[in-house]
Amino acid sequence: MTHDAIRTLGQLRASGYKPRSVKEELRDNLIQKLRNKEDVFPGIFGYEETVIPELQRAILAGHHINLLGLRGQAKTRIARLLINLLDEYVPVVEGSELNDDPLQPLSVFARNLIAEKGDDTPVAWWHRLDRYTEKLATPDVSVADLIGDADPIKAATLKLPYSDERVIHFGLIPRAHRGIFVINELPDLQARIQVSLFNILQEGDIQIRGFKVRLPLDIQFVFTANPEDYTNRGSIVTPLKDRIDAQIITHYPKSIEIGKRITKQEARIKEVQKGMVTTNEIVHDLVEQVAVEARGSEFVDAKSGVSARLTISAYEQVIAGAERRALINGEKNTYVRVADFISAVPAITGKVELVYEGEQEGAGIVAEKLMGKAIRTLFLQYFPDPDKAKKLKNRPSPYKTIQEWFGNGNTLDILHDAHVNDYRAALDKVPGLRDIVKELHPKEDADTTYFLMEFLLHGLAEHSLISRNRLTAGAQFKDLLSSMFTMPSFGDDDDDEEEEKPRRRR
Repeated sequence: MTHDAIRTLGQLRASGYKPRSVKEELRDNLIQKLRNKEDVFPGIFGYEETVIPELQRAILAGHHINLLGLRGQAKTRIARLLINLLDEYVPVVEGSELNDDPLQPLSVFARNLIAEKGDDTPVAWWHRLDRYTEKLATPDVSVADLIGDADPIKAATLKLPYSDERVIHFGLIPRAHRGIFVINELPDLQARIQVSLFNILQEGDIQIRGFKVRLPLDIQFVFTANPEDYTNRGSIVTPLKDRIDAQIITHYPKSIEIGKRITKQEARIKEVQKGMVTTNEIVHDLVEQVAVEARGSEFVDAKSGVSARLTISAYEQVIAGAERRALINGEKNTYVRVADFISAVPAITGKVELVYEGEQEGAGIVAEKLMGKAIRTLFLQYFPDPDKAKKLKNRPSPYKTIQEWFGNGNTLDILHDAHVNDYRAALDKVPGLRDIVKELHPKEDADTTYFLMEFLLHGLAEHSLISRNRLTAGAQFKDLLSSMFTMPSFGDDDDDEEEEKPRRRR
């Protein structure tokens, strides 16, 4: 008999249904998935050998879980995926506020209804998507929000004392009975609110206005926390930490390839953008390298972390920048440029917490430096190291022709919104530029060749062979000596970096 055909308590008993706790349910379904070699947490990359095994062990042990990690480490996403380990439907006493199991009623309502109707008690079916409850911890969360409070109107209407369970207006946690309850950013919860969770996690009773109510709730608790919160905004009180069985530490992607998989999966690129903008792996690598540089930067607060949302937003901005250029120039399609990557500064400035605070442009300068370092790092994967080329005495530097052209007083402006014909014509002006790209990457198509030509110029600027100055609408390349008295281009490790640092936080 299917769940659709079971509508009464008598039919449920006849079907052979046996109650299981939510932890047993999660455990049994996890065991089944592991035996079937199924992906238990689809879409989670980079945790296959670290976080996911620890999480599976916690579920098998029947533990409450705290996911501890910096921002943007998929903590909430993992918690939400636990839904897939629940049964698709479970029976409940129809109309019960606490989603009572018909064979193990918890609330007064369900017990009275079963006592009155017996096997004719109506049964409803609860889908697993509805068994997930999530609450963001904020300083204004109250005990009444989470646990509940006595309703004076109910007490007056029913002529019952506050000690009677029937006058309680239950909060989020009792209503999550037989489900998964997640509290995000647990340290932000006030200490007195955290204390109210003690008995629910351990003893199975609650107190409402001083009256003790025995309520053995069946809940899988999952908490998320940022280690920064332990010092800056709040902390998890020690007795509560003691009652959370498993603390699992998350981390950022350990390689560029893993980061790229995450970004490609999460980036919201519209179908029309996919049809209009052609991209390449170098752009993906550049975007991920920015996050790598940021996580090791002296300008960025390491305790705050650099979220995976940085790379996702940056990649979306890169595609949007290329799309905008195509729309302005009336082109039906376009190929992504290095200029599109550099234009994604707004996606970075709000995602990094600076060690120093000051004017708004401080974050912009840091973002540009991070982008410059990303270009410098990846440049060596596609072109010879300029520093090593300088030391070779038996043959000239492969970049000598390019340097000499700029050294003769020539300049090159690459505008962000330039038409494809103007863009190519500008790059073709530089002698030797195409020759180097064609020699090292002979199999690339025309679009990728021009991209690499532009990338080569930016890389030479990062290695101080030529100069790059920021224009309002693009970048200008010129001889390094001719621009000694101008502002340094972004990404350079200049001696006067200290002058660019905003003032220290007080």
